[in-house]
Amino acid sequence: MIRFIKHYALEIYTVLAMLFIVCAAMMGELSVIQKLVVIDAFLFILHEWEEGHYPGGFVNLVASLIDIQVDEETKRASRIPAGILLLLLSIVPFIYHNVPMITMVVATFGIIEGFVHTMGIRLFRMKKFYTPGAVTAWLELVVSVLMITYLVTNHLGHWYDYVFGPVIMFICFGTLQKTMTLMVGINYSDMPKMIKSQWNRK
Repeated sequence: MIRFIKHYALEIYTVLAMLFIVCAAMMGELSVIQKLVVIDAFLFILHEWEEGHYPGGFVNLVASLIDIQVDEETKRASRIPAGILLLLLSIVPFIYHNVPMITMVVATFGIIEGFVHTMGIRLFRMKKFYTPGAVTAWLELVVSVLMITYLVTNHLGHWYDYVFGPVIMFICFGTLQKTMTLMVGINYSDMPKMIKSQWNRK
């Protein structure tokens, strides 16, 4: 069973996320934030497939940057922590759509995704203005801007929502990255040095 989950982590996440979207669509009238969260949930699915499967290769880019080899099983298993985080970022903001801080958590994630994939173009010295997952990451960024704009224009958040929401997301994102690097046998604290070393070689 464990081996099955590791091998089909992306497919399992896709089914669970689609079930969430279908259930949300059957609930009738949704708030603006809930609608944006559902859009994000769909973009998360597309992003995982664009980044890791069609055309895929973002993990390979990172592996090449720090000069390591990642086998297919590990690459597939790495989608497990990512899938768990994405499901939480879909379900929790949908349920607590009236809590601005939680909305800021998922909005910050979209901003991070857009930033990482855009900066990755230069970091990986891509010949085209693209990294695997970039298109959907930019769309996530647009949804994040819409979320924040809605909160600001309707005066729904306080200063601590705009401060602690991103802080929570950075902690979650850092935990995700640390978990994924440990899965491939790398200490997260060594990543900056490995990236700098490979960057200087190129």
